[in-house]
Amino acid sequence: MPKQKSNRAAAKRFKRTANGGFKSANAYTSHRFHGKTKKQRRQLRGTSMMDSTNVKRYKKLLAK
Repeated sequence: MPKQKSNRAAAKRFKRTANGGFKSANAYTSHRFHGKTKKQRRQLRGTSMMDSTNVKRYKKLLAK
């Protein structure tokens, strides 16, 4: 049987953590900042942990 390939689009967007979770950049950061408060903009910087309901789906995408 051939090796399973990881989904390259997902591999560029999500990183696996040591405990098996996933971290990713936040959504809503590309435009229309005038409608967001300073607090919202500040909290959207950096990365955040992915919700546990999506972890199973992304494990399949990133299987190597």
